[in-house]
Amino acid sequence: MDKITNLIGASPFPQNPVVPRMLEGSATIRFRCRKGIACWNACCGNIDIALTPYDILRLKRRLGLTSSEFLVQYTLPYEMEKDGITGVKLKPVENGSACRFMTADGCDVYSDRPTACRYYPVALLSMRRQDEYTDRSSYALVKEDHCLGHNEPRPVTIDEYRKEQGLDEYDELARGWRQLILKKKSSGPTVGKPSKRSLQLFFMACYDLDRFREFVASPGFREAYDIEPAFMERLGADDVELMQFAFRFLRQVMFGEESLKMKAGAVEKRLARKREREEQAGSKDVPTGGE
Repeated sequence: MDKITNLIGASPFPQNPVVPRMLEGSATIRFRCRKGIACWNACCGNIDIALTPYDILRLKRRLGLTSSEFLVQYTLPYEMEKDGITGVKLKPVENGSACRFMTADGCDVYSDRPTACRYYPVALLSMRRQDEYTDRSSYALVKEDHCLGHNEPRPVTIDEYRKEQGLDEYDELARGWRQLILKKKSSGPTVGKPSKRSLQLFFMACYDLDRFREFVASPGFREAYDIEPAFMERLGADDVELMQFAFRFLRQVMFGEESLKMKAGAVEKRLARKREREEQAGSKDVPTGGE
């Protein structure tokens, strides 16, 4: 059975405007958004925009912020599944629902706009069969009452529209993240309920890239993993390479897909330190004679 997940959250309104038919990239739609159209900026006035890790990378660079600063100032976390992994949404204006990057002339961060904004009015559907290891993409059309772009006399295939919007790069660089989510959702209880620490690790590695860089550079990480110095240098300097490494690291930690070599004795040392911490914590809970 297919596990189908709309990871983009293209619909910013409570009613469901997604046309219930999956489309291939070769399908032709009719759509154009342009300044001067009567509904200009309407889709930015009531947002519900989920962000991919690459969206966050682009926007935090654009704004000159660290990933931690961007997350605090511009986003809200949300549960992708109950007691499961967390996603990140763009925070609207204070006491409102409009996008903080909306201006009268359009998007103030247009060249770095999120994936969901680039796709609109198309919704990306990612699927993975239980016996498959990679995702496959399909699409659906989003038709909202306020949007007049569907009335424009401009036919375009979904593949052509994706190319116009620069989505090949965005989709390729978010593929590892989508695969993690699909694998977790399709695995269900077979991988067990994630621990609090693994959920925190997922959030940091996917969304808080600058903090993940500090984690990778830490003595504990270097002591555990056998990684070539030249590659470590690239991880310290290249956000995109670090992001892709984060997805690879999470596949190993969450699903046991080993691609990172552990140093000899690293597991034993970690277990020993864990036992030591547990013993120390236990000794603090033992009442003394004066209590």
